Amino acid sequence: MRKATLLTAFAAAALAAAIASPAAAQIFDVTVRGGDAIFLAGRTDVVVPPASDPWTGPGTYLARHPRPTPEEIQETHPPWIPVVGGDVVRVLDPAIGGINFFNGYGPPFYGPGGNSLAGSDLLPLDGISGYKGPEGPLTGVFLDGSIPDTGPPPPTLDFTPSGLGTAFSTLSPLLRQVFYIGDGVTGPTFKTFIAPAGATRLFLGIPDGFGFDGHPGAYDDNDGAYRVRVGVNRMPDIPEPGPLALLVGAAAGMAAFARRRR
Repeated sequence: MRKATLLTAFAAAALAAAIASPAAAQIFDVTVRGGDAIFLAGRTDVVVPPASDPWTGPGTYLARHPRPTPEEIQETHPPWIPVVGGDVVRVLDPAIGGINFFNGYGPPFYGPGGNSLAGSDLLPLDGISGYKGPEGPLTGVFLDGSIPDTGPPPPTLDFTPSGLGTAFSTLSPLLRQVFYIGDGVTGPTFKTFIAPAGATRLFLGIPDGFGFDGHPGAYDDNDGAYRVRVGVNRMPDIPEPGPLALLVGAAAGMAAFARRRR
């Protein structure tokens, strides 16, 4: 009888441990292009018109240049990865790449961290919050399974130096609340983002607008892309190396290669 009781207790403990165990770790390689508008996250109800056509209100729209641009690209729905509430999301390697936000190809290119720490202040679009912080960085927004077509949107987070800034280590955004990712690194550590309750998707995209202010838009003259490796419930394998560590590692690798050849 005691043996059966012990087995029952063991089974109950094993079940509890299984329920409490962390979610499975996943890794995603994501490319975010210049036309991937963070404000179109989850908007399967929005049909983007051809780049040569006007796109104005009333209703859901992104502001466009009044005349053709050299790039003449069409705004695109941003890519997403699956998550659940409570997931811990980190960039596993610093995001790379660059996007030109101005008419004409070539430089200047903005990196994933964006430009001008207090340069952008964009309004919400329907149920998705606005964005305030550096110009044109890599950003994210958590959504549930619904279309964010109605408001009120959550408050706009302030990533300027007088607000949250960009050097935070951990952030717990609300559903539909656009947040700064940048290259995903603060000093020697990787930023941590906690998925809110009810989240099923994390979208990655670009915040843009004329002068990076006001109504979202001005994507039709962008070119370039960011690339980022994202881990869900996964710690980075190694910390971000500094410039000296990179040089030492390269030298060691060349020496080892020379030894092998000899």
